[in-house]
Amino acid sequence: MSRPTSAGLAPASAPDEQAPFAFTIAYIGIGANLGDACANVRDALERLQRQPGCTLLASSSLYRTAPIDSSGDDYINAVARIATTLDAESLLQALHAIEQAHGRERPYRNAPRTLDLDLLLYGDATIASPTLTVPHPRMTERAFVLVPLLEIAPAIHIPGRGPAQQYAANVADQGISLI
Repeated sequence: MSRPTSAGLAPASAPDEQAPFAFTIAYIGIGANLGDACANVRDALERLQRQPGCTLLASSSLYRTAPIDSSGDDYINAVARIATTLDAESLLQALHAIEQAHGRERPYRNAPRTLDLDLLLYGDATIASPTLTVPHPRMTERAFVLVPLLEIAPAIHIPGRGPAQQYAANVADQGISLI
């Protein structure tokens, strides 16, 4: 994994499996459609790489997609695979802090945004709390999640739903293009 990832970042070294702590593999969906969306997504990847308790293992290419259930400019999207020692709620708080650093506002559901980070998968966990649902409830319905996810993890299984690949045909009509 020494080659640069498609988004232009070299992944950090893999976590030491002999270390005295456990880590979880998590997948993060990244999107932006306000400001310099490409720069915002790339900065989010860099911040994930520097986030204490996280190691960026891989990132997808950047993709352009039209907004779904919203308005505004096209989105720039990517998916990152990380190893983390953070529990799911702490990871979600770290993701929200990265969004806040980019001036994220939430005036209404699906509003255009400077940066959106979604915790898609957290190991093989199924989580349903007041603040977090994992697997992400709409990940199998969105090309902007499935296409970049399958790029970096073509054989991934979604807990409780099966192989992610089986959902690809359902989103084939959603416009998505490489940047």
